Amino acid sequence: MGGGLSRPPFFVLDSLEFSDNRLDRRIAALIEPTLIDMGYEIVRIMILGKTALTLQIMVDRADGSLINVEDCEQISHAVSAILDVDDPIEAAWTLEVSSAGIDRPLVRPKDWNRFSGHLAKAETMIPVEGRRRFSGIALGADDEFARMRLDDGAEVALPFSEIRKAKLVLTDALIDACQHMLSPRDVVSEDSEESIEEDTDKDQSKRSGKNNRYKTH
Repeated sequence: MGGGLSRPPFFVLDSLEFSDNRLDRRIAALIEPTLIDMGYEIVRIMILGKTALTLQIMVDRADGSLINVEDCEQISHAVSAILDVDDPIEAAWTLEVSSAGIDRPLVRPKDWNRFSGHLAKAETMIPVEGRRRFSGIALGADDEFARMRLDDGAEVALPFSEIRKAKLVLTDALIDACQHMLSPRDVVSEDSEESIEEDTDKDQSKRSGKNNRYKTH
C-alpha cells in the first residue's frame, strides 16, 4: 500500500474504532453479526484512499486468542460475500483483514481491562490535564474512562469520547503474558509475513475487482 494515503482520525463508537466515515459504520453493521456467529470480534475498521479504496478490518477471536492466516481468509470470504450482495462501496476497493496482534490497539473498555498492568501509549483529540500524549501503565477502564499511571507516577482518566488512538507497547512482559494466545502455526515473523493478494482489472465488476490481503502480527 502506497505511502500517500492519509489516515483520518478515529474515535470509539459502540465499542469499535472507526475512521470518521459513515460508510465504516454501515459496513460494520452489515458484517458484525456474521463475524460474531463465526466466533470473531471486530476491533477496528478503516477505509483509506479516495478513488482506489482499501477497506481494513482488524479482528480478534472472541476467546481472546490471536487469529492466523486461515482465520483471516475465512473472514475475508465471509465479508466479501456480504458486501458483494449489499454493495455499499461504489468505487473499486481492496479488502485487507488482519489480527490485532500483541502490541494491539486499545479500543474497548475490555481491552484496557484485559491488558491492565502493561505499558501503553495514548493520544487524545483535546488536552486532558494539559496534555494530549500519554505514556504509562494501563490501569483498566469503565464505560466512560480509560485509566493510566503515567511515567511520572501521576494517574489520569482519559474519556473514551476524546481518545484519538491508544495501543500497547511491545515489551517482554507483554510477550510473556500473550504466549498462551499463540500456537506454532499462528506465529508469522515480520520477515516472512504471509499475505494473499488477488490482482484484478479495475474496470471489471466489483466482485472481481477486489484484492484480498490477509495479515497476522
